Amino acid sequence: MQIFFCYPIYKNMSDNQSVNQEILLKPGTLWNRIQEQTQHGLECGALQSIATDYEFVEENGVNFLVRILTNLTRKDEAKKKQDKAAKKGNDFNPFLPYEEDLFVSDISQTHLCLLNKFNVVENHLLIVTREFESQDSLLNYQDFQAMWVCLKEIDGLVFYNGGKIAGASQKHKHLQLVPTPLAPNQTESIPIAPLFASAVFEGDVGRVPDLPFVHGFCRFSADLINSPNYAAQITLELYQNLLKYVGLLTEDTDNNPIAYNFLATREWMLIVPRSEEHFESISVNSLGFAGALLVRDQEQMQMLKDCKPMEVLKQVGVSGD
Repeated sequence: MQIFFCYPIYKNMSDNQSVNQEILLKPGTLWNRIQEQTQHGLECGALQSIATDYEFVEENGVNFLVRILTNLTRKDEAKKKQDKAAKKGNDFNPFLPYEEDLFVSDISQTHLCLLNKFNVVENHLLIVTREFESQDSLLNYQDFQAMWVCLKEIDGLVFYNGGKIAGASQKHKHLQLVPTPLAPNQTESIPIAPLFASAVFEGDVGRVPDLPFVHGFCRFSADLINSPNYAAQITLELYQNLLKYVGLLTEDTDNNPIAYNFLATREWMLIVPRSEEHFESISVNSLGFAGALLVRDQEQMQMLKDCKPMEVLKQVGVSGD
């Protein structure tokens, strides 16, 4: 595997982005805290996991993981609660004050970890800002520092649904982390990952020929995991480069929220601009672009099989044709 290096341009960062802040998470404790709090959350009823079955839909060398709900009532109740919270105003904070029964750990002076209350995937973490920031806002140094602190503890997929069109259900800024592999007993930890082997690069920015939608892709140096602060600086620079590459970062970006999905692991980062929140009745968030989709019933499952998963992603993204 080729590794591409990119060095940070510090003059492009604002002062508060380039200043390292204290990491509050004690190394080696996050996974145990997740297990302890999950057990507690289930016992007291704060954690309301949504049951699913799953199957794989193969297309062009990708085994798409498709989960199907087995408890529509709980999912619908979760959606109603989220919609009700969202209507309380732009500054309403659904996480702070957070439910203490879902609290996992402090990460830094700006971020903390909570369990996802209505989780479909086990051990699903929310990386939440302590103070209200909009889910429409761009990711910054502090966000990436928190991301790398968690990735150092847990080998997983971090994602960010940038705005409602990209699948965000809350207005309060939060990244999410799910451990990999996304399904048990799989050789590929993330279904879409086999396609990345064919990525072509111009400098540190790449694209994947077999992805039929606009996107930007990059790889991380293997040593970034050793220093969350340094990794955050590198990631911020690459993130901005990818946003520019896909046409999302312009002079008007601050005034006009952008819709996109952000995905990252210890090895790579992917950014996908969004044009639609749904394909027909199927909602798609960042996990869809990892090759993991969620459907409500067999009717949606059949629709997905008929239309093909990659076409669904193309329709909710921006066509690369």
